[in-house]
Amino acid sequence: MRALILGGTGEAREVAKLLVDDGWHVTSSLAGRVDNPKLPVGEVRIGGFGGPAGLVQWLIANGVEVVIDATHPFAERISVSASEATRATGIPLIALHRPAWTPVARDRWLPVHSMQEAAELVARDFHHIFLTIGRQQLEPFSHDPHNLYVIRTVEPPQVPLPARHRLIQSRGPFTVEDEKKLMRDNQIDCVVTKNSGGQMTQAKLDAARELGIPVVMVERPKLPAVSHEAHTAAEVMEIIRAL
Repeated sequence: MRALILGGTGEAREVAKLLVDDGWHVTSSLAGRVDNPKLPVGEVRIGGFGGPAGLVQWLIANGVEVVIDATHPFAERISVSASEATRATGIPLIALHRPAWTPVARDRWLPVHSMQEAAELVARDFHHIFLTIGRQQLEPFSHDPHNLYVIRTVEPPQVPLPARHRLIQSRGPFTVEDEKKLMRDNQIDCVVTKNSGGQMTQAKLDAARELGIPVVMVERPKLPAVSHEAHTAAEVMEIIRAL
């Protein structure tokens, strides 16, 4: 039996292992935006499919029987393609959506709905801004000539950056103490992040809470509705067995 897993997340790797252990032929599709990514077990392909039509052709040619969308919560383009392609082919689609973060006591979150809105807010109200949003969506912040931006990415950005910035290339996970030291050393007065959810990068939120630093939280985009939704790899396996 053949499965396609979309995404290079930790949850995607966990599902791949469970399926391979269960005797499935698994292909994991990674976007290819990160050099030397952690690879899952099973077969791996890098790069896009060419939109929904290209994905339809690939699914049929490879005899895929189930698709698991375990992409990052902000990778909405591939989620839309997966929804359209599985609807066209009748192949079951399981969306593995890690739960979003929710604020707790003493959190000072400022929710926004786009990166442009976040850029306008921090340029107006803050001075030493910590950007932990990856490298793809930094351009909206490049128009601020006055404030200092501490930018942390895994790979070097390929887009315009703010005139005043410090670039940190580092791969997590990070501890709460690591994050607190970074924020103190750089006199951070605001953190900008996307509501990715998960434990991997939650330490920055805990550090900001302990230091009383506001967090500009970019909310998740609206994703296509699906018939089967899971929050853990184990739930994915339960749905597959039921199918």
